[in-house]
Amino acid sequence: MPSWNIHTAHAEQLLDDPGAQSLGIHDVDAFLLGNLLPDVYVGYMVKNITRKIKYAETHLADPNFVPEPDYGLFFKRYGTPDADGQVSDLILGSWAHLVADHDYNKHVNEFLVAHDIKPCTETRIRKQADFDLFGRTLNITRAPQITPQVLKQCESYAPYELYPSDMFNTQAAMEAIIVDNAVRHVDGAPDYQMLGADFFAETFDAVTNHIRSGLAAYAAGDPLWGAER
Repeated sequence: MPSWNIHTAHAEQLLDDPGAQSLGIHDVDAFLLGNLLPDVYVGYMVKNITRKIKYAETHLADPNFVPEPDYGLFFKRYGTPDADGQVSDLILGSWAHLVADHDYNKHVNEFLVAHDIKPCTETRIRKQADFDLFGRTLNITRAPQITPQVLKQCESYAPYELYPSDMFNTQAAMEAIIVDNAVRHVDGAPDYQMLGADFFAETFDAVTNHIRSGLAAYAAGDPLWGAER
C-alpha cells in the first residue's frame, strides 16, 4: 500500500495546484487528516489508538494479496452533500486516500500479470520495499493540525467514530514521518527491487490526476464526482 509519505505528497501537490478552493476544500487540515484516516484504526501507523477496526471496513476491500479499495462505494455511502451543499473535508480526504490505494494497487496487479510475477510473500516484500523507497524520494512538509475546527468535523465523521486522542496521535505520527523523511531522504533514481522508476512516475501522475478530476468535479457541483471511473 502507499505509505503516508505518498498520500501526503499527493495531497500537498493538489493543495498547491490547483489549490484548495478549486477543489472545494474548506479546511486544509481536515483534508490532510482525511488523507490518513483510513489507516489510523487498522493499527499499524499510529501507536496507542483506542481501538482497532478491520481493514475491510476502513478500506471497503477484501484484504487479499494486493487489495483494491472501493472508493466508489465509499462515495455512494458518504459523499452526499449536506443541507449547505458541502461534503466534509474529512470525507474528501478519505476518498482521496482510497482512490490512491485503489489505483496504486490496481497498477501493481497489472504489473504482476504483465511480467508474469507470482503473488507470494517474497513478491509482497519486494513490492512494499519499493513503495517505502519511493516515499522517501518525495518532499513532504505538512502534517494535519488538530484544531477545534478539525475536531468539530471529527464529531460528525460518518464511517466510524473518531476519538480526539487518536487524532492528536495521528498528527504526532505524521510529524515524525516528515522528520524521518527529511533525514532519510533519497535523491536521484533509487535502485528499486521490482517496480521501477517509470512505474512510480507514471502512477503518481495518474493518481494525482484522478483525485484532482474528482475533487474538481465536486467543486463544480457534479453529483457523481466521486463515482468509480
